Amino acid sequence: MKGDKKKQSLYFPVSMLSEMQDEASRQERPLSWIMQQAWKLSREKIKTYPGVEDL
Repeated sequence: MKGDKKKQSLYFPVSMLSEMQDEASRQERPLSWIMQQAWKLSREKIKTYPGVEDL
């Protein structure tokens, strides 16, 4: 359902997190919004990556 929320902890290297926070600040958006947009833009490409069993 649209609007449903679930809390999830994610861990990123400090430099990557800093970059994401800078971009969120630049766009005046929450970090979660930045991550959601990144996933929407990249999910089709990520689906083409081999799974662990395929390596």
